[in-house]
Amino acid sequence: MSSIFRRHEVKFVLSHEQLQPLQKKISEEIPPDTFSKYLVQSLYFDTDNWDVIRASIEKPVYKEKLRLRCYGVPGQDDTIFMELKKKYRGVVYKRRIAFPMEYLLHQTPQDIAKTAASQIGNELEFYLRVHNVSEKVHISYNREAFTLDGLRVTFDTNIRFRTNLLDYEHPEGGLEVLPPGNAVMEVKTLGGMPMWLARILSESCVYPTSFSKYGVSYKKYILI
Repeated sequence: MSSIFRRHEVKFVLSHEQLQPLQKKISEEIPPDTFSKYLVQSLYFDTDNWDVIRASIEKPVYKEKLRLRCYGVPGQDDTIFMELKKKYRGVVYKRRIAFPMEYLLHQTPQDIAKTAASQIGNELEFYLRVHNVSEKVHISYNREAFTLDGLRVTFDTNIRFRTNLLDYEHPEGGLEVLPPGNAVMEVKTLGGMPMWLARILSESCVYPTSFSKYGVSYKKYILI
């Protein structure tokens, strides 16, 4: 299964005091996502010199990252996603293929991308072929999501980072990326932000910021 996403993303870092009141206001306007609350685990690819994230934090006009993502703690038959996330002038483009966890246990990411019979598979295979990258970082967090008519608002808490145990069996391991109780809110839209949401954010004194879970982790724990 292949998927393509194109959307605008705006991020906000929330304090413990801001999180629950803002979450309550937004939940009164849009319903929870189908899965509502879930665990997200991602393995990010990079070079031995961290070239991918070093280029990303310089905020170029265009940047891209490759990751393997799953939801929850997967068994052999559960789904894993290989994603190439691109960002150009504030617009996010995501190329994604899905495959069973069992494939990852017996094949390399290069082999999986190569055997995906789609244009997205070709793009993923090309990226892996021309970039000397491998799985370098594990990032996990708990997500609560709300969705309505092309608008998606997510709240990510307990964000953790590590460079060892690059698997999906230890989601709670790692170092904290934000102070306890803080969260990252992401607003994802196909176009502009609705007025009611802009009003709530303004009344709550919550403002957009540039934030990358991987980028913040790199600067906090590796670039020292």
